[in-house]
Amino acid sequence: MQKQCVECGEAMRGRADKKFCGDYCRNAYNNRLNKDANNLMRNVNNRLRKNYRILQRLNPEKKSKTTKHKLENLGFDFTYFTSIYTTKKGTVYYFVYDQGYLPLENDYFALVKNNS
Repeated sequence: MQKQCVECGEAMRGRADKKFCGDYCRNAYNNRLNKDANNLMRNVNNRLRKNYRILQRLNPEKKSKTTKHKLENLGFDFTYFTSIYTTKKGTVYYFVYDQGYLPLENDYFALVKNNS
């Protein structure tokens, strides 16, 4: 029995463990599988991406400092982040993937990049 492409159903030739007849079908399948399921997920992911780009822009090296005003002017939304890291001393960093920020005094923020 000849194997068929998971995406288009065409008969396949080649290795026995192949799932797709070519790059187009593999990409189409994975794009459909990984697309955002609904508007809520799409909106959250868009906000996270925007926050990430802002932090990346303001923190091109591993560490920098900025103000709350500057972050807000660029459209940063403080309600969207991916994780919280608390140090042994109790200092709380908020992260958007590998870009983090630490609230300081007088509306300043330390920006950091986690390389691990």
